[in-house]
Amino acid sequence: MIAVPAETTRAISKLLIANRGEIAARIIRTAHALGIATVAVFSDPDAGAPYVTQAGEAVRLPGAAPADTYLHGEAIVAAAVAAGADAVHPGYGFLSENAAFARACADAGLIFVGPSPEVIAAMGDKVTAKAMMGEAGVPILPGATIPAEGAADLDQLGEQVGYPLLVKAAFGGGGRGMRLVTGPDELAQAVATARNEAASAFGDGTVFAERFVTDPRHVEVQILGDSHGEVIGLFERECSIQRRYQKIVEECPSPAVGDELRAALTAAAVTAGQAVGYTGAGTVEFVLGRDGSFFFLEMNTRLQVEHPVTEAVTGLDLVELQLRVAEGEPLPEQARAARINGHAIEVRLYAEDVPAGFLPVTGTLHRFAVPAAPGIRVDTGFTDGSVVSPHYDAMLAKVIAHGRTRAGAARRLAAALAGARIHGVTTNRGLLAAILREPEFGAGGTDTGYLSRHEPAALAASARPSTRTHALAAALAGQAANRAAAPVLGSLPSGWRNVFSAAQRVSYTADGEQYDVAYRVTGSIIQAWVNGERAGETLILYAASPDRLDLEIDRTRRVYLIQQAGGVTYVDASDGSSALAQVPRFGDPQRAAPAGSLLAPMPGLVLRVLAEVGAAVSAGQPLLVLEAMKMEQTVSAPADGVVAELRAKAGEQVSTGQILAVLEAAEEDTEGADE
Repeated sequence: MIAVPAETTRAISKLLIANRGEIAARIIRTAHALGIATVAVFSDPDAGAPYVTQAGEAVRLPGAAPADTYLHGEAIVAAAVAAGADAVHPGYGFLSENAAFARACADAGLIFVGPSPEVIAAMGDKVTAKAMMGEAGVPILPGATIPAEGAADLDQLGEQVGYPLLVKAAFGGGGRGMRLVTGPDELAQAVATARNEAASAFGDGTVFAERFVTDPRHVEVQILGDSHGEVIGLFERECSIQRRYQKIVEECPSPAVGDELRAALTAAAVTAGQAVGYTGAGTVEFVLGRDGSFFFLEMNTRLQVEHPVTEAVTGLDLVELQLRVAEGEPLPEQARAARINGHAIEVRLYAEDVPAGFLPVTGTLHRFAVPAAPGIRVDTGFTDGSVVSPHYDAMLAKVIAHGRTRAGAARRLAAALAGARIHGVTTNRGLLAAILREPEFGAGGTDTGYLSRHEPAALAASARPSTRTHALAAALAGQAANRAAAPVLGSLPSGWRNVFSAAQRVSYTADGEQYDVAYRVTGSIIQAWVNGERAGETLILYAASPDRLDLEIDRTRRVYLIQQAGGVTYVDASDGSSALAQVPRFGDPQRAAPAGSLLAPMPGLVLRVLAEVGAAVSAGQPLLVLEAMKMEQTVSAPADGVVAELRAKAGEQVSTGQILAVLEAAEEDTEGADE
């Protein structure tokens, strides 16, 4: 057991938040409520982020890369000392589970809001953590360590652990440095990729292999410990719905956990906390089998992304409790006596392209608004005009719903997502809303295989609106915008022309489909066709402006909210949201990519170029490797051919759609053919 720190009482007057985005804003909010002054830190890409000015003051960390900014512990400690802070809150990610950083804070006389460096070091080393938990009597899975450098007998290791197995970063989490291996032939490549991702994300390429339980539930228990030796559990969270081993839907309590299992999970988590002398807020993660058996996965020595669902059902503020424990206070009675009240569900809203395999997306958020509603909470670091950069995680917000029942919380959350206005970047909103309304989810069938049984792209598509109708709304609003901008003949109605028999025409593209809109306006009566089909028998236009359309189609009346930005028309209504790009009447042939072009599927850094000009390649052969937001993406040859051009080089930053390489068909071998 690691020794519990000696009892100390020291008030925090100024707190530096060593993080960014929504978690920085979240911590600032509670600190200010407690009367604690705050200091933010920000990188160059984050200079315009909302949290920077929400803090009382902010210190610039020059640069963009995490290693130069939010992972630069020495610079952050120096910023805290210079700003006169007496405490540092690490949030989650970045340096939150870095023992050296926690120790550097202590050496500088700063309170580190979290457990001791010794606990962080022990639990950050997943191998050591498992050994300690096994000794404490917490159930564990078989596994083995693979060093960051040097060779290892992978065949022997695979046999020892057993297949399927999971290769995981020994330091860190969040799905980075993690690869599923189903057989010996996959192990070497999985280890190499996981090492690269782990080194990039956490500064250490050590990984380990662990037996993989097929389609378990991912259940975790929130714990709190104080410097007086007390550790308590605050119930479980279900986090089974994941993509790329990152959680996207979390809830409290778990639909699979009853009172008896809850008591067993909580007892194991508290035992784990007591075994290391835990202080502050932490999480003990388990895999839960169908038979109710569970095994220790890891201990996160920090606040979790999904902590709001625990706050919602208990009424507690976990950040406040972290700060009070850091000041030396014992756990308060309201924490020890907490009970579950209702049900809470959180979804992680990401800027990503689901059909393209969850590729991260960058761009400017022209509009970002989730409607206020009872039981809805939104934690975000973005606002209108914010830029989603390729340097950091692509999460835009956490949207949380609390309800009397699980069904009620899911209904509220789905409605909040549907009513949100998110313009400028592609998101996973449709997938999240579809999950919340899907029958198996409603029945509580949320194991880690959920998204393998339910194709994410198909789920996301099921939540799409009637884009045909939205294309018509965009056309009518566009015509109203033209009319409003016209400098002459203001008395003429929108869409008027002297050859009435000829309809107005405009075309849009959305989700890879083209929508050709034709319409005629006679007073308030509309005749319209989309792709040659009537848009409705009776169309009445009650009002039209550049940003709002009130339209009735066959006795169903809706208001459509419109925004035009970046060459795209965004349409939001009660039946969903669409982003429509107007098709120019005369295309630019110089913008067309040559045949055989391989385009960047996402913005990112070219890590490696694996081919040369003139080389013959086969279908599926890796040609380049990109990195964005600490995840690697391989660009492979779509067919056999010859590399005619390479337009990207290692170390270069590329944009989505940029030409990386051009392939040509291989010339047929005619040697020996008949004359």
